[in-house]
Amino acid sequence: MTADKDFKSGDFVVYPTHGVGQIKGVETQEIAGQELQLFVVEFAKEKMTLRVPVTKAKTSGLRRLSSRKVMDNALKTLKGRSRVKRTMWSRRAQEYEAKINSGDPVSIAEVVRDLHRNAGQPDQSYSERQIYQAAFERLVREFAAIERIDEDTAVERLEKVLQAA
Repeated sequence: MTADKDFKSGDFVVYPTHGVGQIKGVETQEIAGQELQLFVVEFAKEKMTLRVPVTKAKTSGLRRLSSRKVMDNALKTLKGRSRVKRTMWSRRAQEYEAKINSGDPVSIAEVVRDLHRNAGQPDQSYSERQIYQAAFERLVREFAAIERIDEDTAVERLEKVLQAA
């Protein structure tokens, strides 16, 4: 069924810039006169389908869901102290975006931890909220897929971790 033993139809995978998707199969297309095998990855939440050449899957960053150990490290990171650098927001925003797009749960957890606000703390700017939401949603989706729970339950569990921090 698949040209790559690492991924098969039905697997949940992470594509760095889009988060958790599900492989729906492998298809062959002719592109510029070349036959290419492509993984068809569906991101249901975004109503998006991505086709990744099988030969470029690894170099594009397509990966399996993180192990529980990696996710545990991410949860530990959430509990840590916020480490906000005193640089200009535009520079920090770029660094946060890069961490989110890396697809690494621990890096994404760092963004969530640094931008999380508890009640009684100063309000966030619009762009801080946007980046926080993007990071939080990305972490929630992978956490939910690993734990085999729905996203609402994952949100509740991650918020408890953040409140306890």
